[in-house]
Amino acid sequence: FPQNMSSSVFIESERVQYSSKKECILASYDYKTTRVQKSDEGKFTVTPVSNSLMFKTTTRIPRVGCMLVGWGGNNGSTVTACVLANKLGVSWRTKQGTRHANYYGSITQSSTTSLGIGPDGKDVYVPLKDLLPMINPNDIEFDGWDISSINLAEACERAQVLDVSIQDQLRPYMKKMKPRASIYCPDFIAANQSDRADNVLSGTKWEMMEQIRRDICEFKQKKNLDKVIVLWTANTERFCDVREGLNDTADNLLTSIKQNEDEVSPSTLFAVASILEECTYINGSPQNTFVPGCIELAERHNVFLGGDDFKSGQTKIKSVLVDFLVSAGLKPTSIVSYNHLGNNDGKNLSAPKQFRSKEISKSNVVDDMVESNNVLYSTGEKPDHCVVIKYVPYVGDSKRALDEYTSEIFMGGLNTISLHNTCEDSLLASPLILDLVIIAELCERIQVKTVEGQFERFHSVLSILSYLLKAPMVPPGTPVVNALFRQRACIENIFRACVGLPPINHMLLEHKVPQLMKEFTGTPTTGTLTVPLKPVMKDELLSDDGGIRNEVTTNGYMNGVY
Repeated sequence: FPQNMSSSVFIESERVQYSSKKECILASYDYKTTRVQKSDEGKFTVTPVSNSLMFKTTTRIPRVGCMLVGWGGNNGSTVTACVLANKLGVSWRTKQGTRHANYYGSITQSSTTSLGIGPDGKDVYVPLKDLLPMINPNDIEFDGWDISSINLAEACERAQVLDVSIQDQLRPYMKKMKPRASIYCPDFIAANQSDRADNVLSGTKWEMMEQIRRDICEFKQKKNLDKVIVLWTANTERFCDVREGLNDTADNLLTSIKQNEDEVSPSTLFAVASILEECTYINGSPQNTFVPGCIELAERHNVFLGGDDFKSGQTKIKSVLVDFLVSAGLKPTSIVSYNHLGNNDGKNLSAPKQFRSKEISKSNVVDDMVESNNVLYSTGEKPDHCVVIKYVPYVGDSKRALDEYTSEIFMGGLNTISLHNTCEDSLLASPLILDLVIIAELCERIQVKTVEGQFERFHSVLSILSYLLKAPMVPPGTPVVNALFRQRACIENIFRACVGLPPINHMLLEHKVPQLMKEFTGTPTTGTLTVPLKPVMKDELLSDDGGIRNEVTTNGYMNGVY
């Protein structure tokens, strides 16, 4: 087993090499897809295609820093506090008993993936983080900017997200953390944010952008970091104009910044500063930060961009439910989504222009699923889709989401599904921030090549992050995928490819084809079942005190011995 590997998974295959000298994993991989041609008569010709690839993953885990724009906001203060709580092993008492710091909600830290079949014929699962060497969130160094000057301890208190006992234990550490001055352009966020803006940069937009660059360099040097990832978790901005000569090319964008053009947004200034410092930049809000010139600049510098808008609650459920309905042959015709929340995000979104940015990111989530089924929907046809967000200060960070899905079903019938979802907004978003940083950093260590080609990184627009974002960015001309399970499978299967494993296909033929059943699991392929099914009698369901016995299932049948 390689000594320099932080991962607990070792792949035994002639197609996989672990190089201690080069500190990398080399994996040969056959990428199999299909190409489809449609004739004038409407018939399809499908051709299987296989591409031989080589994945190279650097195994040395670097020292990583994360700089948050909006560090003093609910998300920024919460994620910093939670990483610190995990690092210190913080626990606290509640009415339900003692609780311990954890990383629930993070797919890298708290979800599992199947490696394959074990000796008992069952799937063997490991945490996703064990598939490849990934940074430990406890080791991430945090810094950032905010238009509000209060320290992180006071920011946590203002946010009202974490239990007071947690805040008290972390206060000695967090009161020393103070955000750097940020860029404040009142025209881009709601006017009701002006009372927080006491920690802002002055000067031209070029001068402010250069200060952000200096901040990144200073943080990197001070903490002795190998790399820094910058992430926007500040207020939602209004959409900026996109027009020729302003931001349509990288050179025009840089010229516009130098000319102090009004329509260059603060989030784009942060993105440009990050790109010029060769730092991955992730947009956790819905505004159009990544104008064409910004994407071109990232491609020029071979820097990753990820966006847009954290996908934590209502939209995540929508990307599951609509996929289920359409895949089941049901036709969603009306989707109505209502939210109310009382944190500063809700306050900022109470302004019409900022709400419009959020409405766009929440509304497009169903498009690819609808377009995938031309039996249900004709060209250009979409469900009625309405999104409402209201600001109700009393509920704070505890966002309420109500959804109604109406679908046409068999023979003109209608089906209506209504959902109520109460979610702690920042406690759902914070693990996403960690996953975005961890996966983006890992992607910086992955290179791919064809047989004849040279190793290269993924495209600058890092679409592998789509699972974590409402309005996923993809490289120009490539399809957008919103269906949640497809997005997660993308992450899982790319990680598997990096260690030479085939994609998970869920066929489970080793449990269905008699010859394979014998080969893989040793299960007899003829004769009676090893563990027969039998009806459960009423007297078998009842325990001595008249209750239902825990050992017996109550669906009419049991499978196994109790």
